[in-house]
Amino acid sequence: MPSGGTGRTGRAGPTGPGARHGAVDRPPTVAGIYPTLEELTSRARALTAARPGTLRLRTAGTSRSGRPLWLLSAGHGRRNVLTVAGAHSNEPVGGASAIRLAEEFALDPDVLDALDCTWHFLLCLDPDGMSISQRHGWSSEGWGVERYHRHFYRQEFTCQPEFRPLGGGPKAPLPESDVLVGLLDELRPAVQFSLHGMEAGGTFLQLTRGVPGAAHAFRAVAANLGVPVEHRPFDGLGWFVEGPGVLVVPGAEPADERDPSGFTSEATWTYPMRYGTVTALVEAPMWAVDAVADPRPTAGAEEHIARVSRTLLERSERVEAALGRGSGPVAAELTPYESAARELLGVGTGVADTWKSYLADDLGGVGLATTVGNSVSLDLAARRVPLRAAAMLRQALGDPPADAVAAGALDALVREWCRELETVFGVRWLPVRHQTALHGQVMLRLVRLFLDG
Repeated sequence: MPSGGTGRTGRAGPTGPGARHGAVDRPPTVAGIYPTLEELTSRARALTAARPGTLRLRTAGTSRSGRPLWLLSAGHGRRNVLTVAGAHSNEPVGGASAIRLAEEFALDPDVLDALDCTWHFLLCLDPDGMSISQRHGWSSEGWGVERYHRHFYRQEFTCQPEFRPLGGGPKAPLPESDVLVGLLDELRPAVQFSLHGMEAGGTFLQLTRGVPGAAHAFRAVAANLGVPVEHRPFDGLGWFVEGPGVLVVPGAEPADERDPSGFTSEATWTYPMRYGTVTALVEAPMWAVDAVADPRPTAGAEEHIARVSRTLLERSERVEAALGRGSGPVAAELTPYESAARELLGVGTGVADTWKSYLADDLGGVGLATTVGNSVSLDLAARRVPLRAAAMLRQALGDPPADAVAAGALDALVREWCRELETVFGVRWLPVRHQTALHGQVMLRLVRLFLDG
């Protein structure tokens, strides 16, 4: 199967007719670790220099802080495909997957000719947020759960550029959002891919339109790579469940998005539905939890939902207690950690209410906590929010910490909850080359279905 990276077969790259185009050097860091923003840009420039007839690089716009948003384009086909990476600052896998698939096209541009498409890669939608996440550098293979969380950062909801505030609201759209919408208006892509990652769990796929064969193709790629498929994903509670691991927007019209903080927006996933674009969001976990794929039915769904709701709220209270009364002003460069963490601490009640009030009747009939897999997914979600908040609040205190007592208490929570992921949930590291292979292979399999359908 053609792929965006090596799978279990251990293929190093395309062979056959495309090999006549010559070799393009592929540093092992691209396949083995998450590249920094600088490494992404450097690699994109090297690819365009090596294959100027196939690849082009330009800036699509700039971020809030003036950083360039780089667009790498491959091929000269009639139809456009757009891949968006780096929308969330804690998800470096998207950029790694994008550059790896671009390398495949540099090696074998015949793939694009056969598809009659031009494939565009927005290498990082939020370089400002990613620059905060990578300030300690991305680690090599075999990253530890605790080490990852010690440097965790995910921007607050209103700073996530895939969500544009609805017109007439008090918040102006982010410049990064406007850049992406401008690209969607310019390209009117047949397909948009949005590449995502998460700390622990399984993979899942979200589609803005049902496409025959897409669910089967996605699950086949995941099975080949040994990545568990979330039986009922924890995300997309308003989306239709099209079998294990696949969610589809219900209806033909885009709906507003409302996040747990109350921020209401239009997602850039659904925006190009006006052009007939189908958007596919592909989620790849850093650490796999095999139990999320368990289809066995459970009893006592309401009791389980009540239990995970208590876990979420009680742990959020423990984070608040560990912080105490605070330690005064936070250094300017650390304020993003504090604001994002405090927002998370405020969403627990809303998240729990959403779980308790969920009705599955018109959304595929898959109720929450009715399978072992979804019960485990909810267990992880209930722990994810307070762990993220504790990790970011600890960083907001600085090193050496402004409040040593609060820092020690937060350190203890992060350590305890990371060990729980390892011992109770049995997380296993998914090599970066498998994460990027998942993204790449799913994109190639789906684009053939979408363009030929």
